[in-house]
Formats: sequence, C-alpha cells, structure tokens
Amino acid sequence: MCAIPTIDDILSARERIQPWVHVTPLVSNTSLNRRYGCTVHFKMENLQRVGAFKARGAHNAVFSLSEEQIKQGVCTHSSGNHAQALALAARNRGVAAYIVMPRTAPKVKVAAVQEYGANITFCEPNLDAREEAVARVVSKSGATVVHPYDNADIIAGQASVAAEVFEQADNPVDTLLCPVGGGGLLGGTLLASKYFSPSTTVIAAEPSGANDAWKGMQTGRRVESHNPNTICDGLLTTVGELNFAIMQQEQVTVVTVSDADVLEELQSFWQRTKSIIEPSSAVVLAAMRHPDVAPLLQGRHVCAIISGGNADIALASQP
Repeated sequence: MCAIPTIDDILSARERIQPWVHVTPLVSNTSLNRRYGCTVHFKMENLQRVGAFKARGAHNAVFSLSEEQIKQGVCTHSSGNHAQALALAARNRGVAAYIVMPRTAPKVKVAAVQEYGANITFCEPNLDAREEAVARVVSKSGATVVHPYDNADIIAGQASVAAEVFEQADNPVDTLLCPVGGGGLLGGTLLASKYFSPSTTVIAAEPSGANDAWKGMQTGRRVESHNPNTICDGLLTTVGELNFAIMQQEQVTVVTVSDADVLEELQSFWQRTKSIIEPSSAVVLAAMRHPDVAPLLQGRHVCAIISGGNADIALASQP
C-alpha cells in the first residue's frame, strides 16, 4: 500500500494540475438553505472539466508519471467519470488511453470517453470483471495502470477540491459532506480538512445499495462490494485500501441513503438551481436530511461537494 499523501503532496498536486482544471465555484441557494435548515454552499464539480472532480486526480497522476512509465500509454477501469478524466489527461500529455468500462455505463459517459480518443473495452458490471479486463489490456498494450481511486497521486489531486472550498468560503466550514464510492475524493477531502481546516467535520454519504464504506467503518475491516445495486453509477466500486486506511485514521462518519431519497433530492436540486448533477452527487443532499445528520447541521455553515454532472436527463421525469 502506498504512503498517505502529505500536505506537500497536495500542494504539489494543486500546482501540477493548475493548467488543466477549473477552480469551480462555491454557490448557495436560499430555497435550499431553508430545505436543509442551514447555510449550505455547494462545491460545483459538475462544472469541472469532463463534468466531474475526477479531472483533478487523473491529471495529477498522468503528469506525475515519468516518460518511461507513460510511453505505452495509461489504462484504468471506470464506470465513466474517471474514464473521461484519464482519457482527457492522456490526450493532454499526448499518450494513449485504454479504458475498461462496465457494459451498463451510462451512454453519455461512454460517448465522452470515445470523444477524447480512448480505446474502450467493455466488461460485466462488477469489480472482478473490471480487474480481469484491465489485466488483459495491460498484457497486450504495455500501458501503465492508473487506478481510479486507490492511488496516492489520485488522492492528492482530489484533495484540491476541499482545499479550494476552504479558500473560497466566507466563513469557516463547520461540516463538509462528501460522497464515497472508491474513496479517492473522500480520502483527499479528509486529508485536506486535516491539513487546512482541522475544525471541519467531514461526513461521508453513500447509497444503501452499495454500502461497503459504512460496513467497513462499522466492523473496522475493509469490506468488498461484489454486487452493488444503486442508481448512483459512480459509487459502485469498493473503497480502496489506501482510502479506507485514511477513513479509519480520521474516524469519518459514513451514512447511507436510499435511491428514492437520492432521486428526490436530485430533482429538487435541478428544479431550484437549474444545474444538472448526477445521482452520485445527490447522495450528499440526501444525507443532509438523514435523521442522524440533519440535527447536526441546523444553523451551521455547511458545504456539500457536488461531485459530477454527467447525468441521464431522463432521471428528471422519473416518479
């Protein structure tokens, strides 16, 4: 297992990715403040390059590789957002990208990966199939694997999201809510909070149909998720070993929310902000109404990380 990124790693990552990513806005909405009972700002990573925070970690990882490591290109597995991010980062560095995607990946994400010029291999929608497909692709291409979340350079890049939040916020952030799938964003958020805003409490949110992070924190052991079932396609993966170590070190609270609650908050956010976000982002919105979380937020300064916006707009019409 790689070493946990240091404050210097995060500062270096921010400098390295600066030419390639956006500093996304921190926005508020009066109607949503009333809905959640607190002053809440949303970190709009749906407005990031490739429509998700993944652009940060992918560019840090790709531009950290030596010429020897990257000469045969890069390879990863992803349901969509990291796939797009790695494809773009590889194009920006002028190397090939090989992407393994589940056959159930949203068409909008597949189309974006194709547009960035990556080579796509489809597989069954489970972790074992993803890893087996990556091994086959690497054996043929010689590409260097850039893991979508269990990678110190990825985590350091994702930490730039929270680091920006602490610089942009007008008031100290009492609570920061973050989605968790593989845990790259959560690991980076926990580290950024520790280094730059230690008074901030981080709460992680995940769908109940893919609740390996919650189970892991309950049992004290990393739990693998083999057959997740949720509309949050970006949160289907098992928490990485390095990310889980960070979660345990920081003793983060993880809450789970139903797909029905996610969909309700997704539609509410679309209606009130006129901004398109994806279900994986809306877990943090549902978490703010969770009975264990809502009382802790009342009257506080809160930030929710909106992790991406690559959504199927047909979701807006679902009951």
